Amino acid sequence: MSANRYSSGTVWVLSLLLLIACVLVSPAMAGTKYLSGGPSLSAAVTGTNELISGQTVPLQVTVQNSGLIDSKFSQTGLVDRTDLPNTAKTVTVGLGSGSAPVTIQSDPQMIGDILGGASGQSKFNVKVEADAPSGTYTLPVSVNYTYLESAEQVGTDSLNYNYVTKSLIIPLTVTIRSEVIVDVQKISAEQLNVGTEGYLNLTLQNTGNENGKNAIVKIVRNGASPITPTDSSVYIGDFAKGAVVNCRYRVAVSTEAAAQTYPVDVIVAYEDHDGINRTSRLQTIGVPIGGKIDFKVSSEAPSINPGQKKVLDVQYTNVGATTVYSAQARLSAVDPFTSNDDTAYLGDIKPGDSVMAHFEVSTTSDATIKQYGLDSEIRYRDALDNSQISDTMKVPVNVVAKTGTSAILGNPIILAVIAAIIIGVGYFLYTRKKGSA
Repeated sequence: MSANRYSSGTVWVLSLLLLIACVLVSPAMAGTKYLSGGPSLSAAVTGTNELISGQTVPLQVTVQNSGLIDSKFSQTGLVDRTDLPNTAKTVTVGLGSGSAPVTIQSDPQMIGDILGGASGQSKFNVKVEADAPSGTYTLPVSVNYTYLESAEQVGTDSLNYNYVTKSLIIPLTVTIRSEVIVDVQKISAEQLNVGTEGYLNLTLQNTGNENGKNAIVKIVRNGASPITPTDSSVYIGDFAKGAVVNCRYRVAVSTEAAAQTYPVDVIVAYEDHDGINRTSRLQTIGVPIGGKIDFKVSSEAPSINPGQKKVLDVQYTNVGATTVYSAQARLSAVDPFTSNDDTAYLGDIKPGDSVMAHFEVSTTSDATIKQYGLDSEIRYRDALDNSQISDTMKVPVNVVAKTGTSAILGNPIILAVIAAIIIGVGYFLYTRKKGSA
């Protein structure tokens, strides 16, 4: 019995010694305490800080936290903090106009927590006044945030946090650049119709603050617009602010267009006051296009007999929207028609005017009695002396049977009988006269 008790006591003592050894060998968990360091925020523009008068641009502002932790120590029994003292929490960024000639169109923005060494982004729409003088301006950036100023440990397992809210204004430097701004004040089209070339006249004013040098006013096709510039550039030299210039361009209109208004883009290439090549903002204008040049056959269908040669009178009317010049009509003769004179000169034809053409045609003697449609077209010159051809028109021609004397004279059997009778009568008279003699 005593041996067993000694044995149990020995086990208990050994177990206690083993537990103490494990505690001594295993390192105690230590917490970290920060003695200094807090957020240090700055602001800068990401990308270009250049603004242009008259424009609304997105300005991206980056807030950088360069706060460092100067010193810290670890000690057993300390409780770790949830937040670091150099973390800027719940950061809100706003942008003001200050004395700059701009309007900030965006409200303050919350960008969240910014750790030490990290940054946050915010974007603001900035509208620059149209007459804003060029120069360098300062925009105030307001930043509000909260950070952990201190933490007091209570007991061995809890902390009391002391957060502080801070507001600061950070100056942000931007540059406003003046530019040439094109204002198209007047648009007029000359002889500009579907499928033709004509002139586009523009009156433009420089409403910007920049005096453009060696300026060139260009018109550019807008996407798939049917208006294509033939002469796209006009050199105007110096284009001072407030100056007004007139420009004239030769443009072509597709045959697929309709009588309506189509877009054309206008830009100005120039040198600014520093001698840097610039291009103005593109301005889209609407150009009115007149209807297609077209003709119709306005006369009644002429008639002709089989086997006859005849001059056909065909009247053409200009049903288009503009005058055509040096027009010529052509008639395509097909079986059973033939012609040695299938072209007629019509001259200049104003909208709504009619002109008569004359074509000499012949028909075969076996032509079917019915109405035929002969193809006809008009070749003409437009206002810019370009040769054009109209759409094909149908000229109705009636082939009709002969009547009366024409029918008799046109029938070969009847003619043969008449000839036989004449010959017989002649022979009879001849023999009678000879017998009398």
